Amino acid sequence: MISAPLSFAVDALAEGEATLFTVRPSDGEPHHYRVAGGDPLHYEQFFEELSRDFGTRLPRHFDTVAPAGNEPPWRPLITTNLSPRILAGYGDPAVLKDDDGYWLVATSNDAPDAFPILHSEDGERWEPRGFVFDEGHTPDWTMAGVQKADFWAPEMARVGDEYWLSYTARDRNNVLCIGLARSGHPAGPWIDNGAPLLGDSVIDSHITILDGEPVLLWKRDTNSHWPRPLAALLREQPHLIPILFDDERDRRTAAFSAAVQPWANSRRSMERFFLMQPLIRAALANWSKVRRALQESGLGPQIVTDMSTPILAQKLSQDGRALIGEPTQILANDLDWEGHLIEGPWLTRQHDRYWLFYAGNDFTSPSYGIGVAVADSMFGPYMKQPEPLLRSTPTWLAPGHASVAPGIDGRPQLFFHAYHPGTGGYNEFRALLTVGLEFGQDRVTLR
Repeated sequence: MISAPLSFAVDALAEGEATLFTVRPSDGEPHHYRVAGGDPLHYEQFFEELSRDFGTRLPRHFDTVAPAGNEPPWRPLITTNLSPRILAGYGDPAVLKDDDGYWLVATSNDAPDAFPILHSEDGERWEPRGFVFDEGHTPDWTMAGVQKADFWAPEMARVGDEYWLSYTARDRNNVLCIGLARSGHPAGPWIDNGAPLLGDSVIDSHITILDGEPVLLWKRDTNSHWPRPLAALLREQPHLIPILFDDERDRRTAAFSAAVQPWANSRRSMERFFLMQPLIRAALANWSKVRRALQESGLGPQIVTDMSTPILAQKLSQDGRALIGEPTQILANDLDWEGHLIEGPWLTRQHDRYWLFYAGNDFTSPSYGIGVAVADSMFGPYMKQPEPLLRSTPTWLAPGHASVAPGIDGRPQLFFHAYHPGTGGYNEFRALLTVGLEFGQDRVTLR
């Protein structure tokens, strides 16, 4: 491959659900592409063709994971869909154990029925028990519909005599918000508060109890803010590309992303994400260098700020309709393996200490994994284990968004999602897996 600097001009034209792209490299003839729709697979086919023609980064399904010793003791629980109404599997699985057994709720993305509910008597064999919000019955404040809605990361908690369910959804202004619904039983019916608890790009809520009072944890979703501004900066100052990126493949990827950025700005939220995904992956492959170079240059200070995704905690009112006081930042992404985000917090108290499980890196990438931090107080300070507790294997990719519940033997059990090899991304099937946990004074290990 020729290593000469390369730039692109990109023209795009919508044709119904499809997009027609003309990509003109600075050193050759234009190439024409037809992206059949706005789904991830359509864009992966496009990026595969683009890589073939111009040497840009390949889509994620070409990623492989080399064996790193013995396979970890994970056990798959649900590896295929159990209902035709569950369209994307069991991502972001939240498991609650009560007197009736185990209850599971999971992400549904833009499926017509929001948040599948499943039940198990033993935490091993699961059966569908409906949805939190059936088609046509999503809360009025939320955006509904295929390629419009995003219903993410529901979690149940027992609060007094009620069950509360916190979740992420887009409001009618397309802003990611956190909502709360309540029921007298995990199977529902669920009654929404009628308005979001929090707005302004927030996701992945988790409810826990401290001294009898409910506390809400969540993630500020700033990682969705920086890719297009970075692409715009590289469009305006292309000399930064070789400064930020070492590999020629990633430099070409950055150059294409810079060129397509104006078109990406005009698309729906998830399609913007799909268009910027190659740049995100290139930036993660050069993460320390990219952040350091942007910080030292003083360029794009807001980009650098948005590359940090804090997890916050704040007390909830006893009726679950308002937040009390001010939020406390309890964690942020500051380890290399975490890349541009941490998310999916789940807090459990073991041996009089608070253990915070979280996911890090990019959920479409094999670099995604599950980390853990420990503190003596719910509000920190937290000490992280330096490496992820769970990371990709040749058998299961991108383990993420864990929850903790007692196993059938009463010992702590971790439940999490992962992709089958060769898959991954938005609306791709995610399986439910589990592994036992052993808590020490400062570390947690798998059993």
